[in-house]
Amino acid sequence: MGDKFAGKVALVTGAGVGIGYAICRSFAMEGASVALNDVDGTLASQAAAQINAELGIERVIGYAGDIGDVSSIRAMVADITARFKHIDVCVANAGITLFGKFLEYEPAAFDRVMNVNLRGSFFTAQAAARVMVDRQILGRIILMSSVTGVQAMLGLDAYGITKAGIRMMARSLALELGGYGITVNAIAPGATVTERTKQETANYEQDWAALMPTKHANSVDDIASAVLFLASPDAKQITGQTLVIDGGWTLYSPVPPGY
Repeated sequence: MGDKFAGKVALVTGAGVGIGYAICRSFAMEGASVALNDVDGTLASQAAAQINAELGIERVIGYAGDIGDVSSIRAMVADITARFKHIDVCVANAGITLFGKFLEYEPAAFDRVMNVNLRGSFFTAQAAARVMVDRQILGRIILMSSVTGVQAMLGLDAYGITKAGIRMMARSLALELGGYGITVNAIAPGATVTERTKQETANYEQDWAALMPTKHANSVDDIASAVLFLASPDAKQITGQTLVIDGGWTLYSPVPPGY
């Protein structure tokens, strides 16, 4: 454990499992107080308890909330602010993937993906930024894009559109908030081994590792390490950028057979 983020407060959405969980754990390991959000309240509480048990100290609090619901976002941020008095880092990680062919895609699926991924990220960032501006905090906002926002992939039209939009969101919000000393950046992960992706295919890690120039698929800790860097003082002059973490996959962008 370290103290790089001692005294800091981090909010991470969509963090019950996977990348979000790893980000929360990494912040807590470095001394931060962490608000761990998930749409599944039981999962959020269990995830927070698991990290606290590993650390031997309570640094993580679980928050239930659907990021597609702006009132839920605002209520959560108000509670975090009342409890901790400030928010230093906001990681808008929550997102959903609904696969489907373009000619068959339904409006309900499209609206849900847009609502969580784009609208949710936008208003999560807004709620946190308002606290940062009000408290005069040199804050960090980190959005979660994807390589599907860089390279088109079959069956991920709506999802890819949201992730491309998040790249522009980082640029736009960075311009808006730079004068307050707040940086805004996005991370675009490539194939990452998580509980969810391992369910997609039995050989997910091996299939994607074979296609990456580094010959390794991402781990969740690869993404968490990048988030902590962008949240640190070392990245104070980096804003409006999207950091692609994909082992070089977007250099030529093949997909496994049958994917």
